[in-house]
Amino acid sequence: MKTALIYPLAALAEIAGCFAFWAWLRLDRSPLWIAPGVLSLIAFAWLLTLTPSDAAGRAFAAYGGVYICASLIWMAVVEKVRPDAWDMGGAALCLVGAGVILFAPR
Repeated sequence: MKTALIYPLAALAEIAGCFAFWAWLRLDRSPLWIAPGVLSLIAFAWLLTLTPSDAAGRAFAAYGGVYICASLIWMAVVEKVRPDAWDMGGAALCLVGAGVILFAPR
């Protein structure tokens, strides 16, 4: 349950932080976007340390599937670009992979 809360929050923080830089550098927004972007990226890194995994690499790998899905949600909600069937299929595949990494018997 803890991971199911941490990963989406981490994804939101990472995407928001990266988007702040995107807005500044690609959308000609104010450099003031950098400050909240950096704070958001710090929050992202901190959140990933809270995952109940004994290996950072495994936690990061499993997070990747959640990040991909969250990125497509961000694209739809914030950027108003609708994901296509290939986006959705790829995201589903990534989530299955993340589940295998997270829930495999060890």
